[in-house]
Amino acid sequence: MTEIIGVKYHIADKTAYFLPDHEQYELGDYVVVESKRGKELARVVIGNREVADDAVVQPVPQIKHRATPEDFHKYEQNMLDADKAFKRCKELIKKHQLDMGLVNAEYTLDKGKIIFNFTASERIDFRELVKSLAFELKTRIELRQIGVRDEAKILGGIGPCGRSLCCSTYLGDFEPVSIKMAKDQNLSLNPTKISGACGRLMCCLKYENDYYEETRRKLPDVGQKIDTPEGPGKVIALNILDVTMQVKVQGVEQPLEYHLDEIMQGVN
Repeated sequence: MTEIIGVKYHIADKTAYFLPDHEQYELGDYVVVESKRGKELARVVIGNREVADDAVVQPVPQIKHRATPEDFHKYEQNMLDADKAFKRCKELIKKHQLDMGLVNAEYTLDKGKIIFNFTASERIDFRELVKSLAFELKTRIELRQIGVRDEAKILGGIGPCGRSLCCSTYLGDFEPVSIKMAKDQNLSLNPTKISGACGRLMCCLKYENDYYEETRRKLPDVGQKIDTPEGPGKVIALNILDVTMQVKVQGVEQPLEYHLDEIMQGVN
């Protein structure tokens, strides 16, 4: 068994696991860790817990130490300095005439590196930009091209539902979303109705998709002839949420609505 804690660097990041270094941590505690990006401040989201050795990727790294007031001061100062670096980077992008959209800038806790996230429609030759930034900021520079979904995750916003974007509040990973999901849920295929703030299909199309697929397999197809308690008929419409169907029954003027259970009982 391995004793671990789970941490997040930002609210919607995936949980990363570390060894607690023989200390007890509670939800909401802050620690300093060494990530792939460098030294970072992270919030504990899973307290001390023992898990099977094969439940986490081995070897599990160890935290550096519990966050101190000095670490928090560094973090706040880094945010201010990153904001200045962001503005300067935008000026240099314009100077070098690069077709790229700068999203944000982040320093590692020890200021050993600054990371600039940007979007672009094609590959960008930013070597001269890196030279200019390194000369002015006197630290390692990392420019990372991200997609529009990642941009929305970083910047946040309000979705069509009126709530904060799922990707910026709790979604750790982006799952594939297809237009077939919208069709299966009988949604309008108008792009403005099914697209999120990023311009891509809304992530929430995935949430109920498994239910729709499972229920759809149980229901007859539109146009299929079935037996009803009132006699033979033909399915003319389906309501997957209610697990009901509208049926045109022979000899009955108006279509009748049946729940799937009623049809199954009628067949039996």
